[in-house]
Amino acid sequence: MESQRVFCEECRNDVNYVVEETQMVGTIKGETYEYMGKVAHCVDCQSEIYVSEVHDFNLKALYDEYRKKNDIISLEHIREICEKYAIGKRPLSLLLDWGEQTFSRYYEGDIPTKQYSNLLKEIYEDPHVYYELLEKNKNNLTSVKAYQKSKLAVQQLIGQVENEDKKINHVIAYLLSKCEDITPLALQKLLYYVQGFYYAFYDRFLFNEDCQAWVHGPVYPEVYHRYKDYRFNPIKSNKERDSLDLLVSETVILDSVVKYFGCYSGKILELFTHSEEPWLAARSGCKMFEQSDEIIYKEDIGKYFQHIKSIYNMINPSDIKLYAESMFSRL
Repeated sequence: MESQRVFCEECRNDVNYVVEETQMVGTIKGETYEYMGKVAHCVDCQSEIYVSEVHDFNLKALYDEYRKKNDIISLEHIREICEKYAIGKRPLSLLLDWGEQTFSRYYEGDIPTKQYSNLLKEIYEDPHVYYELLEKNKNNLTSVKAYQKSKLAVQQLIGQVENEDKKINHVIAYLLSKCEDITPLALQKLLYYVQGFYYAFYDRFLFNEDCQAWVHGPVYPEVYHRYKDYRFNPIKSNKERDSLDLLVSETVILDSVVKYFGCYSGKILELFTHSEEPWLAARSGCKMFEQSDEIIYKEDIGKYFQHIKSIYNMINPSDIKLYAESMFSRL
């Protein structure tokens, strides 16, 4: 039950009304369907009155019953597809080889055909089906950014990024075990420096993930979502270093980055990255606080840190100290 004021045709005045649930019958495409709807009554004269919210509720309830009886994907699931796979309505239509506005119509409430419904149900229920479709029809998309963003989302869903055996997870666990007060912001920057200096010294990348050029510096999106609830607080470590799959060459770089960059706060490290070419190049054309998910490609990071290693004449990983001190002195 609920009470508000709305215009009553009988009373010719704005009145309070009550809403009650009732069994209703509606017709779609010549077929009748029973559903639980609502009816609004004027409190003063008890006559039935029109309330737009009640009308919309009943229409949706009728359509939901039609979808249910005919095994058509629900409107809620249709709308969840865009959020689930981080893709817009028009790009999804293009990806599905449909007309540009077809999915938008379904998103707004139009009922899809059985054939289209089955496809939407498949991609909603199985991220692998969507991933295959994304790779097959990626050239249909007019934006590389849309493809990359959706690819990352579906990879997270099918566990490619969250796989415990991923090297980046071992690196994170090691950093957390070595740094007592590492915040999510600082963790992001240390991962970036580990990746850069490891490539500079060993000519290969330590892990496969790409970071993005966010407002506050390089960010690995999946890592951000994993630890975002810590906000500005230190992340708790729950893994022993002895159980990590890391080579000696890898821990040498990790230890040097922790020693010479881990001593700075996340905000200081953010300022460091704001003056470095990889982040600046990826955010070219962006305003200072404009959101961006542009990738800072590993190749650009590697090239930059090889250059840093050369100009600072770094012989071994302990020489990373030279760069860290130089960056701090410029602030």
